[in-house]
Amino acid sequence: MARIVIVEDDVAIGGRLAATLRGLGHDTDWCRDGAEALDRAAREPAELVLLDLGLPDTDGFELCRRLRERLPGAVLVVLTARTEEMDVIQALESGADDYLTKPFRLAELQARIAAHLRRAGPEGKGASVRIRHGALLIDRAARTCSGPEGEVELRPREFDLLSRLAAAPGQAVSREDLMNEVWDENWFGPTKTLDVHVAALRRKLGDRVRITTLRHFGYRLEPPAEQ
Repeated sequence: MARIVIVEDDVAIGGRLAATLRGLGHDTDWCRDGAEALDRAAREPAELVLLDLGLPDTDGFELCRRLRERLPGAVLVVLTARTEEMDVIQALESGADDYLTKPFRLAELQARIAAHLRRAGPEGKGASVRIRHGALLIDRAARTCSGPEGEVELRPREFDLLSRLAAAPGQAVSREDLMNEVWDENWFGPTKTLDVHVAALRRKLGDRVRITTLRHFGYRLEPPAEQ
């Protein structure tokens, strides 16, 4: 079971989510606004955050960024009535790992949460598995990526995506397989989230990795130059 923070000003939705997650055994906190959420994040870490973008006291995207800074290892799931693709992209670029539009089914949300926690937990860490990719060392047990300059800070899904691609350098991996393996086979959101995460890896890792886009198919992590 995990510590989950709900950030939702709608009393009906927040109350239902809190009751459902507590019924599943999770340690659940419910915050009604952004200020309370930031205060809670500063005092006690969470493993997963459910964040509504339409809060009364703060811009949802800015709150997403600030929560990501305070909780770098947490899974951040945005819940919102906004359905435009640009809103999805902006949420992901602000630090979200997942995006679910309202109205949503509780069963789907529970499945998403279970999948995220499974990947972040011991079963999903690939205990004692290390991948060397050029100057990078990817430690799946510790969930760290480090190079000569030290550790590279990656968000949870960024790390999972890099681990998947680095497990088979030079091999083409389809978008469908990446979404199924890194996110979840029941993912119903836009696959644009994959492109945003690839862009983030390219930006953070620079010339230490070369990820090739395969048009109409997927991606390939090129083998290091010294191999």
